[in-house]
Amino acid sequence: MRRLIYGSMIYVFICIFFVTAVYAHFGMVIPAKQMIEPADDPKVEMKLMFAHPFENAGMNLEKPAKFRVVTSGKTMDLLKTLKPVTIMGGKSWETTYRIERPGIYTFYMEPKPYWEPAEDCYIIHYTKVVLSAFGLETGWEEEIGLKTEIVPLTRPYGAYAGNVFQGIVKVNGKPVPFTEVEVEHYNGSGGKTYKALNDYMVTQVIKADANGVFTYAVPKPGWWGFAALNTDDTKINGKDVEIGAVIWIKFYEMK
Repeated sequence: MRRLIYGSMIYVFICIFFVTAVYAHFGMVIPAKQMIEPADDPKVEMKLMFAHPFENAGMNLEKPAKFRVVTSGKTMDLLKTLKPVTIMGGKSWETTYRIERPGIYTFYMEPKPYWEPAEDCYIIHYTKVVLSAFGLETGWEEEIGLKTEIVPLTRPYGAYAGNVFQGIVKVNGKPVPFTEVEVEHYNGSGGKTYKALNDYMVTQVIKADANGVFTYAVPKPGWWGFAALNTDDTKINGKDVEIGAVIWIKFYEMK
């Protein structure tokens, strides 16, 4: 009987560990549209989430510490515009931003630290998305000064499914060699819902090279998140802090 109980406990532990290890957390900043053309409504709806995007499993996101937009070298605080909403079953946030003039608009969220007991650490995902408005495309490759961020080498909008995306992982403005990058599809965002072949296929995992550069070829249309993960050099309550540089890009099917 003891052997049976002991064996069952091991089985449960392995199952819990396996699920925890495979299903990645992603900060999410998802606009209703990423490219605004002259004839479009200049108002853009924006949703902020913390979730397992492929599984459509939302988590509770407390009101972020920061939510801002950077454009033409200026930064605007948008935190007071956020309104609570439930998305994928988790507490999330939404707002509407009016595009006033042509340019590149980079929206970013810095969440409050999230305690993850399964990993025995805190998680902070510095999450951004880049919008292009009314045809002006100067500055999409520029850093915005986050503690950690992915600096795109490929234009982070106007991309086809099948394209390669490249970015440089940076922490405190410096490239970080061999950073692990998790890649996940926001399931259903491309018009179709997919089922993973097995649990290994939910989150794709790649490594940056010696220069901090990573490359990934996106197989399907929809929103894709890239999360470059490092450990901060400071702790919270004596625990490690996983800092993630996250960027979201929508890829389109070629008609």
